[in-house]
Amino acid sequence: MLNHTPLATALALAFAIPFAPPALAQSAPQSATQPAAASTPANARNDAPTGDAQTLPTIGVQAQAARQDFQADRASVGAKTPTALRDIPQTVTVINRDLLASQGATSFTDALRNAPGVTIGAAEGGQIGNNINLRGFTAQNDIYRDGFRDRNQYYRDTFDLESLEVLYGPSSMLFGRGSTGGVINQVSKKASLTDSAEVSGMIGTDDRYRSTVDVNHKLTDTSAIRLNAFGQSLGSTRDVMKNKDFGVAPELRFGIGTPTEITLSALIQRNHDMPDYGIQALNGRPAPVPKNTFYGLTSDRTIQDVQIFNAAIKHKFSGDLTLTNQTQISHSMTDARETAPQAVLTGPLSSSPALSNGNFTTLSPSQLFIKLQSHDRVIENHAIYNDTMLEYKLNTGPIRHDLIAGVEVGHDSYTNQAYTRNNLPIVPMLNPPIMGTPSNVTTTVANHADSSANEIAAYLNDTITLTPHWKLIGGVRWDRFSASIRNTISAPAYASQTNYFTSVRTGVIYQPTDWQSYYVSYGTSFNPSLETLTVTNLTQNLAPESTKSYEIGGKWDLFGGNISLSSALFREEKDNARTQVSPTEYQLAGDIRVDGFQAGVSGYITDKWQIFGGYTYMDATILKAADGTQGHTPANTPRNTLTFWTTYAITPHWEIGGGPIYMSPRYASNTNYVKVPGYTRWDATAAYHAKKYDVRLNLLNLTNKYYYDALIPSDGGRSVPGIGRTLLATVNYRF
Repeated sequence: MLNHTPLATALALAFAIPFAPPALAQSAPQSATQPAAASTPANARNDAPTGDAQTLPTIGVQAQAARQDFQADRASVGAKTPTALRDIPQTVTVINRDLLASQGATSFTDALRNAPGVTIGAAEGGQIGNNINLRGFTAQNDIYRDGFRDRNQYYRDTFDLESLEVLYGPSSMLFGRGSTGGVINQVSKKASLTDSAEVSGMIGTDDRYRSTVDVNHKLTDTSAIRLNAFGQSLGSTRDVMKNKDFGVAPELRFGIGTPTEITLSALIQRNHDMPDYGIQALNGRPAPVPKNTFYGLTSDRTIQDVQIFNAAIKHKFSGDLTLTNQTQISHSMTDARETAPQAVLTGPLSSSPALSNGNFTTLSPSQLFIKLQSHDRVIENHAIYNDTMLEYKLNTGPIRHDLIAGVEVGHDSYTNQAYTRNNLPIVPMLNPPIMGTPSNVTTTVANHADSSANEIAAYLNDTITLTPHWKLIGGVRWDRFSASIRNTISAPAYASQTNYFTSVRTGVIYQPTDWQSYYVSYGTSFNPSLETLTVTNLTQNLAPESTKSYEIGGKWDLFGGNISLSSALFREEKDNARTQVSPTEYQLAGDIRVDGFQAGVSGYITDKWQIFGGYTYMDATILKAADGTQGHTPANTPRNTLTFWTTYAITPHWEIGGGPIYMSPRYASNTNYVKVPGYTRWDATAAYHAKKYDVRLNLLNLTNKYYYDALIPSDGGRSVPGIGRTLLATVNYRF
């Protein structure tokens, strides 16, 4: 692994920094108009108690009314409670709302472009909505909202989010089933005791319009209400594509600053979007058609309604003992009528020969045709989860313990009524017509799937401070996951399974000074066959897959805490992956391994120059498989991904910035028949900041690069073109 040039270069850069002279720990120059706030030692900053409003160390941009800060020092995703990043023995990327505002990023997937090692998939089979890969493994079922699994199948927005936290590596000890490559936690905005109000309006090329509202109001000395809302109508550089969405997210908090705090919150969102199944492959690459080429019908649509309700009560018996009980109830409905390019034909008739295995041919695209296929279904998800957690701090002699213990229970249900549209047209590969549903198209009822699951888990985690420099982390979790599924047409007609699994997590942290932290860690995860409440026939009687992770890394707070760096070497291996050994049998005989390196940086280089970035190298291989994919690279797993964003305050009010997103080539499916080229996309921004308002311009894909964003493994592998050059203008006004 270390022989690869990108990894060796990154290692040399990342590990050279911590051994720089102590002068690096000095504070950067301070603004003449703001007090020095960054001289606090890094460990003092990280260990500061949390409250209603946290203060990060700042180097202010002169006279800016609303200073943005991309740097985070805490995350709740690594220990179920807000924890200093230096005390989490895994790689964590925190993407906060200041970074998103600077980039003009409003969607869940746009936000995650800041997390290296994350790739985007698309809706498939019984799943729809955000489909994410982390370190080469799917994370579609590993998206959380304020610590609860967010199984709802919808396209998420960032209008009500304070941040997105990405925890890399198997983490079933913290989150239960799944989390093979990691988890993504959405942290919602919280009501506070400070009155504020902000409205924003955005207008962009290709008929892009968006507006948001964020109002916080103090009700009493210990209670507050906050309301976030958004509405948008978004066009695209892709033909026909149009999304119309809106949502509202209220929150009530009582007992702020008292021993007992109660929080009630909700998310209500509706999406009416145009689905995009991309383009088919030709000669082992995405077909050479213009980026605006669209193979669906104008009557296609994906309608999604989601409702999530949360209630939490937190009681502090003392400074060392806290009890929290949280409940989440959620429901989502997806009504999808979607058309996709299924196959490449050599003639205009349904009986014409179809290409396969990368669609290699000597025929030109003008001589080829695309067979369309429907992906119509109505999906409903229901879930109720409850988590009771006890936090206890105690000393046993000179040793300090930070204990977390809890019990989780949950119930999920899922239905999927599929439909098939017949007589869909066959269209030319080049310049397909823009049309609605032809009159001869008929619809038949297809399979109805009905599944449910019950889960119960108990967990215990202890962070042990042995000395001021050494910490040990150990955790164990026991899960019982019982699920069943019924199908009216598809096989199996009925299947049920009950799984028991014990997950572990261990880590050793060495912190020789207040600005550096080194760690080694080990963790596990498990994936039952009915994990997503869907199942591949013949796998329903198999035991869960399991994944092991090994990671060694370091985290440094330099320049008085104003620059945070991290780097890590990791190995993740699923050595009992499901693989088909015959037409009638699957076995846990596969082996998938991902070795890699990850580095990240955030903070201020000077009082005017801010940066945020990350790099991941992944050497991923299917070591064992009986389905012909042994020795291949797993789908949608690029060897190199890099993201970087920087801003510079050229005057007290004016700011400019930008940066690249880079992804190396990747395969559309495990067969490796279709290879999607790598790309570098450049974005830029310019902004004017005043006391009451901000005006920002964002230019996305400024070179108009033709690249492929989401990949779809089915039907030989399809690729969805990314956004073309797009200009956004945003105005924020604060009351």
